[in-house]
Amino acid sequence: MRKSICYLVSFITGAIISVMVTFNTESGRITSSEVSLIINQIVGIITLSLIMVAGRNSATINPPKEDIKWYNHYFGGLFGVCIISLNYISVVGSGATVAMAGAVFGQSLTGLVFDITGLMGMKQERISGRRVASLTVCFIGILIYFLGGESINFYLLPSILAGILTMVQMVYNSRLAKAKGAFYSARMNVLSGLAGALLYSFIFHAQTTVEGFKVLPDASVPVMLMGGLLACAVVVNTNIVIPKIPAVYSALLLSSGQILTALLIDYVLYDTFEAVLLYGSLVMLAGILLSLERKVSR
Repeated sequence: MRKSICYLVSFITGAIISVMVTFNTESGRITSSEVSLIINQIVGIITLSLIMVAGRNSATINPPKEDIKWYNHYFGGLFGVCIISLNYISVVGSGATVAMAGAVFGQSLTGLVFDITGLMGMKQERISGRRVASLTVCFIGILIYFLGGESINFYLLPSILAGILTMVQMVYNSRLAKAKGAFYSARMNVLSGLAGALLYSFIFHAQTTVEGFKVLPDASVPVMLMGGLLACAVVVNTNIVIPKIPAVYSALLLSSGQILTALLIDYVLYDTFEAVLLYGSLVMLAGILLSLERKVSR
């Protein structure tokens, strides 16, 4: 897969995340956020299992399997439970703009660390002068997010940690995908995610979880299914793309796609608009295009 296509897939995946979050929010409003999380994992397990059965003779869906350490199998979904909890703390405490800025910063910084060090089997990337300039412009875009926040406070820390864990989860899943296939990795992610979601929901939010399941029949089928279906697309896409392009650019493109789509959704559905997020995203995309300029001009 050409790098230009991988960049586009990363951006589109970010857009899918925003649509997925919209469906998750609506299903969580009808039931509870815990029930929405559990249903998403169940839908993902069923969908990916059906795809793998239907494509059992396809080398793309069921490629030859390689051996990999046991600890690379079972923890991908658990990262997701931690990420959701940290995002909740930061959004409630400091608002969406500061939470978004912290998450983007955490993702981008962690992606850069992966690229420089080659941690978790990622390819080490050479930091050329052009790339330094590109990343500088991108981080200016992130700074614009921070300037748009009402306050930079204690709640910024959980949002940055959520961004860090998001990137670690993507790289973790991509390593399993490299050995076992993208769909296998995605299914293991939702299996471990279901285990983590059940533990989290019934230990910390047992009452709201039980009440949420009681009103589950009132929710429309499309609303309850779409979050899980889109989550499958997100995990499969990132499993394929993450090993093929620099991790920091993957993080920045995911963030840009997510933010720009969220801006469109907010404007169309909720009649709200955060100009600072638009400006920051456009600056980040300009920085990424700066890194691609040499290849495009050939």
